[in-house]
Amino acid sequence: MVIKVFLASSSGSTAIKKKQQDVVGFLEALKVDYTPLDIACNEDNRMWMRQNVPEDKKPANGIPLPPQIFNEESYCGDYDTFFDAKEDNLVYTFLGLPPPPGSKEGQAEEEEEQEEEELRQLEEQDEQGSAVVSGGSTFFIFF
Repeated sequence: MVIKVFLASSSGSTAIKKKQQDVVGFLEALKVDYTPLDIACNEDNRMWMRQNVPEDKKPANGIPLPPQIFNEESYCGDYDTFFDAKEDNLVYTFLGLPPPPGSKEGQAEEEEEQEEEELRQLEEQDEQGSAVVSGGSTFFIFF
């Protein structure tokens, strides 16, 4: 899977430049492979980005600004959604990538899976009847 980050190499906006640097810097810090695609110098990149950002994610003027992030052809989001994912430690989920073992996001995913397994086991016990332990003896109660 290739993460594509659409950027503008010659943006006159300081805010856009900072947002682009934030995304790229964070991906590099996480060692996430990505491909930067320049929309300022490449009309095909610009048109592809504009056509593939979902309508409900486009600003009021209809023209999405960089950075825009995709996983292959699948839209991940813009800077604001990336920032929210970063704040919530959900960047890998945002990017559609499996979190690496030991990461906060990976640990949260493992804990969630463990809780689901425990819940499933409790539900199975309820279906089979409840066990009550009293004074070293086990009694089964069936409903």
